[in-house]
Amino acid sequence: MQRIKDVLTLPSAGAAVEINGWVRTRRDGKGFSFYEVNDGSCLSGIQAVIPGDLANYESELCHVTTGSSVRIRGALVDSPGQGQRYEVRADDVFVYGMAPSDYPLQKKKHSLEYLREIAHLRPRTNTIGAVTRLRNSLSYAVHTFFQERGFCYVHTPIITASDAEGAGEMFRVSTLDVENPPKTEEGRVDYGKDFFGKPANLTVSGQLEGEAYAMAMGRIYTFGPTFRAENSNTARHLAEFWMIEPEAAFFRLADDMNLAEEFVRYLCAYALEHNGEDLKFFNDRVNPSVIANLENTASQRFERISYTEAIERLKASGNNFQYPVLWGMDIQSEHERYLTEVIFKKPVIVHDYPKEIKAFYMRQNDDGKTVGAMDVLVPGIGELVGGSEREERADVLVSRIRECGLDDSKYWWYLDLRRYGGAPHAGFGLGFERFMLFATGLQNIRDVIPFPRYPGNAEF
Repeated sequence: MQRIKDVLTLPSAGAAVEINGWVRTRRDGKGFSFYEVNDGSCLSGIQAVIPGDLANYESELCHVTTGSSVRIRGALVDSPGQGQRYEVRADDVFVYGMAPSDYPLQKKKHSLEYLREIAHLRPRTNTIGAVTRLRNSLSYAVHTFFQERGFCYVHTPIITASDAEGAGEMFRVSTLDVENPPKTEEGRVDYGKDFFGKPANLTVSGQLEGEAYAMAMGRIYTFGPTFRAENSNTARHLAEFWMIEPEAAFFRLADDMNLAEEFVRYLCAYALEHNGEDLKFFNDRVNPSVIANLENTASQRFERISYTEAIERLKASGNNFQYPVLWGMDIQSEHERYLTEVIFKKPVIVHDYPKEIKAFYMRQNDDGKTVGAMDVLVPGIGELVGGSEREERADVLVSRIRECGLDDSKYWWYLDLRRYGGAPHAGFGLGFERFMLFATGLQNIRDVIPFPRYPGNAEF
């Protein structure tokens, strides 16, 4: 058995081959049929010519439908048709499973919204198949990048009692009876009787635990699922998504920005080198700027400006933004895209944000107003990476935790990292699905993850 990808790259015809896959289309001639078969190994399928003299042709093969699964044995021959190098002249065809006539993926264009309703079948389409191959390739690239640079892969917990972002939008994990939970004398839910003896949630980030390992291993990274119970139905939000989060001891903000830029450029270059066929599909069918954006990002240095300078540049532009531009505001997507697409025409790293709009763990700058934070912005998407130098001074961190209305006693172990041999360190998070949007040109984040989770949807 060979994968179609390997068959299509054979140096010449003449070999005996065996392919397995799903029939995309069937058309019939006089005494024979043509199957277009795809096995998911590449975007292209291969045509198989099914002779009418096969023993099961009349009883079965001339009735094969779109979506049926087959095994085809035969000779690989040069194809007389345009647009295909080879085809298979079948001498044996076995039907594993015959799809019924109501198979949901017929030979016509289906909307991405419709495909989300049949997420269990949508990987068989060209679009989602290409997304899946690209996602697989870039996942490998993530590990390759960090392993080649001496980072240790750490599996941080999915269940946590800490809120890394301090936003409170977390999914509760509990074994208590939701209809009749135990109560304290004050009438509140008694989480002391819960599985973990305290409130626990699905994590929004592996960063805090990653910092613990960075303070021992030097350089680490996480790559895993994270969760946010944000009741948002926009094209940019998921309840379950994957984050890549490196953390490095003795890194300062400049080192963090250098690493983030190198990482993003590496992923772009890797996709261009290893996923050419799928990227061409996205460029031809989804967004004609996909390949150019990847090439431009991979080939040039990113612009770097302070938050203050970014605000000044946006104000000076004279553009009528939906959200007014004021120092101290959180830069919106429209501002991020204006910086990258209009002013600089390339990716931009904005650094040193007002502390009021950033998380408690970011290192405060000497001006008392800003923190050593940075965001990587890219055309078409806006923010792709968010990171910072971490606050390594225990007393400053305690003050900041309290200032943000959080209970510092819950972060006792996090503070211990500062008390016991603390050191400067920095890290960032890259949302994998956001990069997938950038690499594919697709507009909805629900189309770049295998089984999207969002408000009202956990069907599959």
